[in-house]
Amino acid sequence: MVLPFLHEVHSENETVEIAKTFAKILNYGDVVLLNGDLGVGKTFFVKAVCSEYGISNVSSPSFAIVNEYNGSKKVNHFDFYRIRKARELLDIGFTDYLNDETITFIEWADLYPEVLPHKYYKVELEFANETSRKISITKK
Repeated sequence: MVLPFLHEVHSENETVEIAKTFAKILNYGDVVLLNGDLGVGKTFFVKAVCSEYGISNVSSPSFAIVNEYNGSKKVNHFDFYRIRKARELLDIGFTDYLNDETITFIEWADLYPEVLPHKYYKVELEFANETSRKISITKK
């Protein structure tokens, strides 16, 4: 996968193929920020990446704030949507999750940029129309 990456997908299968390719470039310590409207497919994308690591129990961490998964790689999966202030993230030890032993995904990451690391992958998903999505992946 060459970054920056931009592609319009017309099916879930196309999204899964992009996620599988993306999964292969991720390493421990990587942080992946996911942004996009409600229902655009952020959790679906994480689920597809995690399936490459043998993880099948991926679900939205909206109410739990963070889910931890173990497969061939260890993954932390955050959702900032229900967080009211950045202090809540610091109180649960958010920065401790960002380490060289896991890959961390953060949905709705743009809500609290002040807690994010300086290096990350950014996955932007947006509705192109009723049946298509645009997927953009960049690295900072």
